[in-house]
This record gives sequence, C-alpha cells and structure tokens, in this order.
Amino acid sequence: MRVLVIEDETKVGCFIKRALEEESYAVDLCEDGAKGLEMALSTNYDLLVVDLMLPSMSGLDILKNVRRERIQTPILILSAQSQIDQRVKGLDAGADDYLTKPFAIDELLARVRALLRRGASEIPGILQVDDLILNPATRDVTRGGQRIELTLKEYALLEYLMRHTGRVLTRPMISEHVWNQDFDTFTNVIDVYVNYLRNKIDRGRAKKLIHTIRGSGYMLKAGARVSSTHRRRGTTLPISRTGSYR
Repeated sequence: MRVLVIEDETKVGCFIKRALEEESYAVDLCEDGAKGLEMALSTNYDLLVVDLMLPSMSGLDILKNVRRERIQTPILILSAQSQIDQRVKGLDAGADDYLTKPFAIDELLARVRALLRRGASEIPGILQVDDLILNPATRDVTRGGQRIELTLKEYALLEYLMRHTGRVLTRPMISEHVWNQDFDTFTNVIDVYVNYLRNKIDRGRAKKLIHTIRGSGYMLKAGARVSSTHRRRGTTLPISRTGSYR
C-alpha cells in the first residue's frame, strides 16, 4: 500500500515515514503543501496523511482540492489544533479521521490500518483468492489452511497482487507501489520476488494463482487445474485459449 505523508516538521515526518515503512508500506514524504497537493493529484495513493499547518498551502486547502477532483483516497489529518471546531472543519472538508499531536505511533498505525480497511469498497478486510487467504490485520497468510511464512517484502507484494485480483500489474506499477521507486529496466528484482512467492504459494499445487502475462507483467487470480502435459522445462504453465503461456 502506498502512503503520502505531507508534514513540514522534518523530525515528525521522518518518524512517521520510518514507522510506516517498518509496517511494509511504501511512503512518500513531502514538507510543502502545494507540492503535496501536486503529488496527491498525480499519483495513485492508497492513503494521505496530512498536517494542517503547512507552508505554501494549508492541509485544509489540500483536502478541499483533492475532494473537488473526486478523489476518494482516505485522508488522515494530523494537527496540534485539538479544538472541536478545527476537527469539525477538517472532517467537513473531506477528511476521514483526525489525530491530534502529540500522538502515540501505535495509535497512528492503528488508525492507518482502519482507514485502509474501510477506505474503499473494493478493499475488503480479509483478502481471499481461491484457498489463499491474507488477513491484513494480523498479517497471517494461509493456503488450504496451511500457514505461509513470508518476509516483509514478500508480504507487501502478495497484498498488492491480492488487492488487484484479476488485474494485470505491470513491473513499473509493482515497483512504484511495493518498492516505492521508479522501475529499473536493468534489474530483475521483481521477477525474483515473484518467484519467491510462487515457491511458497503455488509450488506443488495443482491450481496456480500467480500468472505471468507475457510482455505485460503479472496477475493473481483463481487458477484452473493444470495437467502435467502442459509443462515447459519442468515448470507448470497454464495455457490460454490463444495458446500463449500464462
């Protein structure tokens, strides 16, 4: 999940960024209001964390502009202003939650998880594809009732794939949301991590869930049972009606 933090207090911003990254979120940090709005409008974020008092543009104006563009990304306000009327203004402007400073990082993380769970209708609490189940609250992953141990990056990649089940995800999209960086055409790190997931999720199973879309990227979807006759170099590959390997 990709998060934009707009916070002009450098120490606070870096603290939030580090805490979110330790929870496997990809995080962009901006200290300027106008620049933050530009980033919010030009990039597909899963959550915005916005301070109210910012240089060049207030957090309240950022909220109004984002909602004016009909962007429904969940927004969490951070502010040292704890007065009821300030909270009301922020929520009326389109914020989904309001957290006053100083705050405990555990509470911030809990509010982030809650917003991401309910933030959009297509983001369910429990993610399930076939017999593969991922619980974002506990980070438990099972397939066929068997627990699967994943590294932080493997988990982040799997969650991104599962939240976009049935959709082709290009390498640049995966790089941006999971690694939080532009895609480097000279690296195969994404392919390596997809293979890590395949070994843990699909290996030894008749139904394959992670599919390669040749020339495009990857897709996670409920797979059809693959017979042993459809193999190439020892790897089972489901074949589409057009004959291309998936």
